[in-house]
Amino acid sequence: MSNESPFGRLMTKVGIIICANLMFILFSLPVVTIGASFTALYRVMFKTMRSGGVTNPFKQFWIGFKSNFLQSTIVWVAYAALMVLLYFDVRICANAGPPISFFQYGAYAVALILTLVLIYTFPSIAAFEGKIKEHIRNAIYFSFHKPWFIPVNLFFHIFPLYLTYSDPHLLPLYAFCWFFFGFGAIVMLTARLLIKDYNKYLPLVDDFGDFILTEDGKMIMPGTPEEKAYFASQNPSGGEKTEAEILEEMKMLDM
Repeated sequence: MSNESPFGRLMTKVGIIICANLMFILFSLPVVTIGASFTALYRVMFKTMRSGGVTNPFKQFWIGFKSNFLQSTIVWVAYAALMVLLYFDVRICANAGPPISFFQYGAYAVALILTLVLIYTFPSIAAFEGKIKEHIRNAIYFSFHKPWFIPVNLFFHIFPLYLTYSDPHLLPLYAFCWFFFGFGAIVMLTARLLIKDYNKYLPLVDDFGDFILTEDGKMIMPGTPEEKAYFASQNPSGGEKTEAEILEEMKMLDM
């Protein structure tokens, strides 16, 4: 039952998801802030994964919301406006009859592409510094870097919404799930798909999720001489320890 046990770590992550989800619901009430809330939610999940599963969800959510509010809001409002335009396009095409009605499928395709870009843009804003166009470029790169993740990511985001509105009798149950953990769980799953690729471009962090700095206060990036120097300083005997050596040291400490 300790915090370091598998059960304790699982319960800690569940608690973080619930707390972050409640923050997301609260900060999304104005609707226009949904984009900033999603970005803040991604910050919490990335911080959790990079800090060994322990973080303050309230503090990290507020930092992510405040620091990325403008960019996330612009992206969200632009996406919503484009989706409204596409909705009216679909209605017009559907009522016009053939052959114009076939153009509605092109509108559906554009809406799907915009949704895919949006799904990958919010985590990019949460993880990296840059302008909006750079985050959109990151979104396109990471979405097609591993294209087999695209249907998985779309499934995470679209199928739960479809399921929610497909059965009105279970709507109270779905509303309960969305309120307490639905959005947080989806973002956690998406963040887990992205974190390995993101780590290649993010500064190194310690076990608490804080940036590891050089003596002159610079962050250490992966694949740099500073990274090699840091790991060399952590293991003066040279070379990385094998798993067997680590287990042997743990046994000696237990003795």
